Amino acid sequence: MDEIKHSYIDVNGLKLHVAEIGSESSPTIVFLHGFPEIWYTWRHQMIAVAEAGYRAIAPDYRGYGLSDIPSKPERTSFLDLVNDTASILDSLAISKVFVIGKDFGAKVGYTFALSHPKKVEGIITLGVPFVPPHAPVNLKSLPEGLYIQRWKEPGRAEADFSRFDAKTVVRNIYILFSKSEIPIAHENKEIMDLVEPGTPLPSWFSEEDLSVYGALYEKSGFQTALQVPYRSLGELIEYPIQDLLNLKIKAPTLVIMGEKDYSFKFPGIEEYMKSRDIKRYVPNLEIKYLPEGCHFVHEQFPLQVNQLILDFLNKNKI
Repeated sequence: MDEIKHSYIDVNGLKLHVAEIGSESSPTIVFLHGFPEIWYTWRHQMIAVAEAGYRAIAPDYRGYGLSDIPSKPERTSFLDLVNDTASILDSLAISKVFVIGKDFGAKVGYTFALSHPKKVEGIITLGVPFVPPHAPVNLKSLPEGLYIQRWKEPGRAEADFSRFDAKTVVRNIYILFSKSEIPIAHENKEIMDLVEPGTPLPSWFSEEDLSVYGALYEKSGFQTALQVPYRSLGELIEYPIQDLLNLKIKAPTLVIMGEKDYSFKFPGIEEYMKSRDIKRYVPNLEIKYLPEGCHFVHEQFPLQVNQLILDFLNKNKI
């Protein structure tokens, strides 16, 4: 890990942390994390692509990890993260990139591709396909105790999380999100109560890994992370193409999906991914499934995921 360099870039009034490895003259990949992750979630992939001749850049979003917390984190939006990504690349004089996004980082990546199509050579997303605003995915059919609904409610997650230190919160979320069932709490329970004390971490996620996450969330807190993604899900994003029915991701795209990822069970997702409709929006799409893969498939099976990534990059680089 010592070979990964760390720097801070002034972006839109904030100092954002960027982890980087690889030659500046190499084709560039920008890695966009999900929650409860930070740049560190991409440690295996960054080293692998750098060894294969690419440059890897992994920012911490505003309010996450080592990046500055915005003065009003409750006003942070998905579009802020998209604009920050564009500004980071401009600051580094990078005109063209591959984008790799995990979880809600996929939405940041797809929105970036729709807003800056000429900057994107290809897109890889993990666990989340491109979902247009009118796609048949219905969270409303799930119970009130769905973690997304609980964390969307101002103050509820804060009260739940405040019973524990940051490291324990991250531990519990990693345990929950590694399972194949959607995290849903009963009416008289909170999301943190779904994990019994003493439950071990997944075998592929070490106590040392957890300590990195815990220390950084101790610094940043969870306010920005709860705002984006959970409290920004209904955000209206204006795309250069205003006709939402004609939104298309034109760049070559790969979706890597663990078949035991709980997000695969959200109503409508599996049907959408296996239907012809998805290629209407993403014509140049491949989907690769890892049968035992969970929500953190890139940390769980880094060798397999790295190979899928490298195959895609090598096939699509100019």
